[in-house]
Amino acid sequence: MKTTIFQSFLATFFNQFVQYKRALNRKYDTDSEILRLLDRYIHSVRITEWQTIDGSVIDDFIRSRPRVSACSYNQLLGVLRRFFNFAVMQEWIQSSPVTASPRRITGTRIPYLFDLATARRLLAVARCLPEGSRTRHRGLVYETVFALLYGLGLRVGEVARLKLADADLIQNTLLIRDTKFAKTRIVPLGPNLAQRLKRYVEQRHGISPDPELPMFSYTKRGSMSTTGISMTFHALVPKLELNIPPGVSFPRLHDLRHSFAVATLLRWYREGIDPNCRLMTLSTFLGHVDPASTAVYLTITEDLLHEAARRFQAIAPEGGLQ
Repeated sequence: MKTTIFQSFLATFFNQFVQYKRALNRKYDTDSEILRLLDRYIHSVRITEWQTIDGSVIDDFIRSRPRVSACSYNQLLGVLRRFFNFAVMQEWIQSSPVTASPRRITGTRIPYLFDLATARRLLAVARCLPEGSRTRHRGLVYETVFALLYGLGLRVGEVARLKLADADLIQNTLLIRDTKFAKTRIVPLGPNLAQRLKRYVEQRHGISPDPELPMFSYTKRGSMSTTGISMTFHALVPKLELNIPPGVSFPRLHDLRHSFAVATLLRWYREGIDPNCRLMTLSTFLGHVDPASTAVYLTITEDLLHEAARRFQAIAPEGGLQ
């Protein structure tokens, strides 16, 4: 969890707000960085009292931080609105100076969903990555990283931060620490993925490695960077020669996690399980705070529509609806 340093007269108030959010079990790192930008702006224009912060000051700050996408703009605006609403609640000010309206999101990104065959091709091309003097076992490392991302639906940061001690290769579980919402959870490994991880540890780290070593690293300084993992993924995608349907976005690393969630829902449909009864289970597995966050991943695909139609036909009265 990062410590954000504020320098304007609002520093104490910002810190109190961030501590309040983190007390709700949220890391609040990205949002606190937005507050840091506001803090720096307030300091640069030499504002020293609450009464001086009006709508024009907030509008000028927003213009100083241009946002191309509606989502990014709305995130910035949302952080400002939540802070100043909190300030009103604490009676630091009488009313919020935030008057801007959110932008309309005109289009929703359709993610690329990796099926099992395509995921296997990704692992195969990763396995063939050349290694250098400072990147021994490079192919093995990235093959295992992508296998965990796709096979368990983990976030890239969760995989990058894994230590050897986090893998219980007797009980076949992974301990996921320092998650997006500052929670720790235990994720079970299926037999195939468990065997893959065991082979990786033996080949990469030997028989009796230091349990505090990073699971994935090329140096003694720390774990692999999420940026490096993402860049490698994007370098490998063209080698897959994917047929991307019209309207579907070019694959992102996060789509491996998305694919896991959708594949799970599809499997439930095919097994005759009501997904509504299992959504909390999937939400817990993915490390979400509530099922509403999980629902974002459950993109309706052609396969899902087919399975839903098949189940509807099985329970609908003969002759259809009258």
